[in-house]
Amino acid sequence: MNKTHLLSGLLVLSSLLMPAQAQVASNKVYNTGEAIEKPLIMSRFIEMQSARSVPEVMFTDTKGEQISLKQYKGKLVLVNLWATWCAPCIKEIPQMENIRQVNKNNDLVVVPISIDEESDKVQAFLDRHDLGHYQTWLDPKKTIDQIMPADVVPATYVFDGSGNLVGFLRGYLDWGDKEVQPYLEKLTAKYAKR
Repeated sequence: MNKTHLLSGLLVLSSLLMPAQAQVASNKVYNTGEAIEKPLIMSRFIEMQSARSVPEVMFTDTKGEQISLKQYKGKLVLVNLWATWCAPCIKEIPQMENIRQVNKNNDLVVVPISIDEESDKVQAFLDRHDLGHYQTWLDPKKTIDQIMPADVVPATYVFDGSGNLVGFLRGYLDWGDKEVQPYLEKLTAKYAKR
């Protein structure tokens, strides 16, 4: 057996043994047009050139109720992935809650989703950090991987009013910066009613 056959065989074998990776939705729905001018704080946020449809995925809340993103039709949705073992996530939680409160009468909602495998410990963790009021969804099996990668936390994914993925930011961001809210208002105006 020559080296080419051996390498080819190893490549095929390794591709069969590797776990499947999450893929960002690839079904383009519409061109999003000209990107909104970003303030410096939002420089790592990616506003996608094409909105992408995603499959419906079910989650549970801390009370065990089944829920999905479809309930937010007509609103811009910020899905914030977090975990109890993620120090930057703990810094983002109060900022995300503030965005939720500031926008409770607007067409923007914040949906935090914990990807902790031991989801039964999430509420106790929040209580211990004086964040017991924080309403989060739970995804211990990482079904969110059907929509987008859950390999980096914190991560925030943005969906238009029809549930299409239109943007994302992976990693920590100071969501409390004064330039974030005006930018979110522009995203809401552009995408909530799509």
